[in-house]
This record gives sequence, C-alpha cells and structure tokens, in this order.
Amino acid sequence: MRKTRKSRKTPDKSARRKGRHAGSGAGHPRATWKGAVSFGLVYIPVHLHTAVRDSTLDLDLLDKRDFAPIGYQRYNKHTGKVVDWGDIVKGYEYRKGQYVALTDEDFRQANVEASQTIDIVTFVERADIPPEYFEMPYYLEPAEGGEKTYVLLREAMRGGSKVAIGSFVIRGRQHVCAILAHEKALMLNTLRFAEEMVEAKDLEIPSATARGAKLSTQELSTAKLLVREMTGSWKPEAFKDSYRQDLMRRINEKIRKRQTHVLTPPSAAEEEERPSAEVIDLMAVLQKSLKSRGGARGRRKAA
Repeated sequence: MRKTRKSRKTPDKSARRKGRHAGSGAGHPRATWKGAVSFGLVYIPVHLHTAVRDSTLDLDLLDKRDFAPIGYQRYNKHTGKVVDWGDIVKGYEYRKGQYVALTDEDFRQANVEASQTIDIVTFVERADIPPEYFEMPYYLEPAEGGEKTYVLLREAMRGGSKVAIGSFVIRGRQHVCAILAHEKALMLNTLRFAEEMVEAKDLEIPSATARGAKLSTQELSTAKLLVREMTGSWKPEAFKDSYRQDLMRRINEKIRKRQTHVLTPPSAAEEEERPSAEVIDLMAVLQKSLKSRGGARGRRKAA
C-alpha cells in the first residue's frame, strides 16, 4: 500500500486518494491493468477497470447419485498423476513433442513498452468500425497525477465522432483498442484483429438483392413499413435477463417446497478406503483397458 506523503496539508484528501488508487479503499474495484495512455507526447497514467459484470448463474456440477461436487483435476497425461499449480508452466510446441517453456518474465520482457502503455496511433470515425470488431468494454480511470492529462484527452474527444485507436498487452495477449469519451469517463473497447474475423463466403447466404431472392415489391414495402412502425429510441434498461430471473424463481420455488438435496459426508471408514485422486484416474484407465482385452483373462495375463 502506498504511504501517505507527509508534505500534504490535507490528510483527509490524501487518505481518500490513497484508498482510491491502492485498490484497498472501501468499495473501490481492483484494477484489471495498470499502465499509461500515450497520446502524442502526452503521458496519462491510468487504471483499467472492466465495464461489465457477469450475470451467468453460478452452477456446480454434481454426481446425481450422491450430489457430491464434481472436481476438476490437472493430471499428467504420461503418469496419470495430479499436478500442482506450482508445477505447471506454459509451453510452445515448436516441433512434434518438443517445447519451449515460457515464464512470466518471458511474457513481460517480450515487449515491455507494449505491456505497459496504450499507444494511440490514430483517430478514426466511430462509424467506420464494424460492430463485429468490438470485443470487451472497460473504463479508464486516471492514476494519481494523471487527472489533468486525462481530462485533456477526454475534452479533446468530447462531442466528436472520432475514437482513438491504439494497442496494448493484457494477460499475455496483445489487443487493438478503441478509446472514446463517455460522459465523465474515458472508455476503452478491445477490438478483434482482422485475421480473427471469419468471412461468410463458405456459408449458404441468400442472394444479395431482393430480386435475386424473388421478393415481391409489395412484400418488401410492407417489411419496410413494419421496420418504421417498430423504430424507437435505444433504451438498454428496458432489456432484462429474464431467463436468469425465471431460473432463479424456479430455484427458489424448489427451495420453498424442500426439493433440495443435502450432501452426506463420507464416513471415516469410507474415507480410509477411498483411493487417492490419482489412483482413481489411473484405475479407470486400467479397468477400461482390461475390459477391452477380455476382463479376467486380461487381468491374469497382466499378473
């Protein structure tokens, strides 16, 4: 945590700033990425915060026989043994069965400047970016000392139709991004690279013209009239995740009717008899192999 500078005459203000940017202040979200926006020769220290929240219902996988949670295991495909997180590294297979191991330092040193700076390289019309290129929205928050330059970029872009295009590295991957002024904040949207886009040329898409699709003039004019009748203002708050709400209602109704299942902990004897996770995985493979070779006869041969 950053220490408060003694030279400040307003301890309350410094305390607020300290909590705000250290990420430990009450209710302040933790930054996803910390670096700076490079705008010509202007340098804006910023913190990156996600602008969306996941509304997916958190469901566990269970064994329907006893409702025990199903675990996820990382195991060595040669030995069948479970591997601890501390023993796992990332590797690139440059030739069949041959790898180059990459450390966290390799990712950091691959391009230090790119991993710490959002370098604005151009400004483009917002309407020129096709919607399929937009990926994930974030808020940019000025870090301590960057408030003035943050406002400078925001105000220079406010009211216009242009967005700033740059690139940066986050979580070991480079992204193109678009920065725009949104109310009081600067927002950043990660963009997909052109090589990531898939063309529709291999799909069976109907003719590009109404005549080619054998649409009558009356059908087309009626459809256009319907579009005009249904046209309104964009009100995102009018759309709710009704499926999640309906699913939660069903869950609460099952709870109210006591249609629930309590996980019964194993007895001490069962705990003693239970083989380790690595043996379970290995035995499953061995038993399947024996079964395919004739069961008991396979076991005798193995002995």
